Amino acid sequence: MFQLKVSLITMSLVLGATSMAIAHPGHSPRKSASKTPEPGVTSERTWTDAAGRVLRHGSFVAVTSGDVQIRQTDESLVSVKRSQLSESDQEWVIHRLEQIRRANQAVEHLSRFIGNSLLQTDEVEKQTEIENLATNESPRLLAEVDQRDLRKPADKVPEMAKAFEAFVKVKAIKTRWDERYFYVESNGIPNHPMMVGITSWQQQVPIPQKYIGENAWQIPLHPVPAKNPQSAKGNFLRGAIAVAANGIPIFNPLNNRGDDAYLFGELDEFGGHCGRADDYHYHIAPVHLEKTVGKGLPIAYALDGYPIYGYEESDGSKVSGLDQFNGHKDVNGNYHYHSTKNYPYLNGGFYGEVTQRGGQVDPQPRAEPIRPDLRPLRDAKITDFVETKPGSYQLTYDVKGKKGSVSYSLAEDGSAKFVFVDTTGHTTTETYSPKRRRPNGGGNDRRPPPPPPPPRRGDNPPPPRKDDQNASIPESKSNLPKLVVTSPAFEPGGSIPIEYTGDGASASPPIEWKDAPPGTKSFAVNLWHIPGPGDMKSYWVVYNIPANATKLSKNDKSMGTVGLNDKKQRGYDPMKSKGPGVKQYHITVYALSEELKLAPESATRAKLLEAIKDITLAEGTLDFQYERKGQK
Repeated sequence: MFQLKVSLITMSLVLGATSMAIAHPGHSPRKSASKTPEPGVTSERTWTDAAGRVLRHGSFVAVTSGDVQIRQTDESLVSVKRSQLSESDQEWVIHRLEQIRRANQAVEHLSRFIGNSLLQTDEVEKQTEIENLATNESPRLLAEVDQRDLRKPADKVPEMAKAFEAFVKVKAIKTRWDERYFYVESNGIPNHPMMVGITSWQQQVPIPQKYIGENAWQIPLHPVPAKNPQSAKGNFLRGAIAVAANGIPIFNPLNNRGDDAYLFGELDEFGGHCGRADDYHYHIAPVHLEKTVGKGLPIAYALDGYPIYGYEESDGSKVSGLDQFNGHKDVNGNYHYHSTKNYPYLNGGFYGEVTQRGGQVDPQPRAEPIRPDLRPLRDAKITDFVETKPGSYQLTYDVKGKKGSVSYSLAEDGSAKFVFVDTTGHTTTETYSPKRRRPNGGGNDRRPPPPPPPPRRGDNPPPPRKDDQNASIPESKSNLPKLVVTSPAFEPGGSIPIEYTGDGASASPPIEWKDAPPGTKSFAVNLWHIPGPGDMKSYWVVYNIPANATKLSKNDKSMGTVGLNDKKQRGYDPMKSKGPGVKQYHITVYALSEELKLAPESATRAKLLEAIKDITLAEGTLDFQYERKGQK
């Protein structure tokens, strides 16, 4: 039976290998009606226009030159302009074409293992079987194909390649593709000036990344409209949402706090900056790339596979009718995004299917840091960034009229030597190794300022508010050993269930940790949040947790000593922040070399950090998010 089906579906490949996308050439409606098609994909349907008026009734046959061919019940063929159809009918056609493509793809690969001979069966039966296979069987057949074979490059150059061609020619990037994905390899460094103009700077600088091989960017070649499109407002606050034509990733226009990165002064003159891993990326549409890629081509592709154009249509006409994601369809029903000068600047979410995991699109490449992330430098404005010689760079900044600089050189072994000259003229030298990921000895030179409390994901958190600035901030010393902090109630970077918030049962969340170093005598826990620039809020302080403990259970009141939250109360203050949007929260666990002699009635976050500044052996932070529904 399996070989019969393979033979029959091969017929669909033969029939479908024309300039048209063919569903099923003519066959008896009675035979077709005896089969049970996939829900939502029937042999016959009523076709309507945008106003709901009936245009035709019949079965889908093909799409050619923007026309949808329909076979009516009297077996006559008629054509309807695809652009005239209702949105639901256009979506149905897209879905149907994808099914046919997958069925043909299955045949193409399976035929390498099984002969292509057709059995001499009744032609009507063959056509009926082909339709059912294209509708229902192609996912199963594809699953049986050798997946390694699917990774082989396709012979035909995909349309998507045109957008990247200009940068391939100058060897700025490399591209390749297989049956499903288009891959972009780059070092993450653009060929335009970087960093100049940033006024909110976290002391990160551009360092090349290895977006190559299995760590390359991958873009779906055959995007599929999502059943439930996802907005980027409050979602996908980590990682990239698109890839520019020059191989530079594009992140959400909103930073990890949900603020507009451009309006907060975090971006340079080209709309980019560096993240915590010293990885350069854009946060707004890189429309300057139009000059290089050429008129009428996309400047980027979203990670759902749909193209992103500049401020105009590909033919130079004015853009109109954009949806909430900054996208719309052209006259042929092809969806694409556009750049805009105001939020969301580019794709404001995903019209197509993507997988979100840990607050970002999955999968996507990893950026590899070689040094700790540093705290924002107040009042600093970056005035210059140059490559002094191959592999060596210098960044110059200004703080209230006084100059400072960061110079660094990258060695072949991946290490980097940094020279910091602050605004007083004091010089600090540090060498960082990618293997140890912590600074090696810098002589007697003074170290750069310690970093602030993270968030561990996203970019450029604001400095702590004044009442915390005198406290040491050990959880941000990224050269400390790391605890692995998790929760059985939610995924890292995910949403916390409502029962652990002020909108639910107000129970304290369960948390777990591991990898405590030898010599640990107690643990401390703090749940905190940065609601806005220059602010900090603490919801939960627990300390003197026994050294043999590895978790706090849900609503646990028996473990350790409970300190004060920001309401000056001992206990867990359930999150119930004001205002709309997703908020980011953090639970930090500290492994300490001794128990604390800290009175619970005065044990605020600031007091805790001060008490543990010299006895912290390891730390770890679990990030999560929460959005209050119905807030306006």
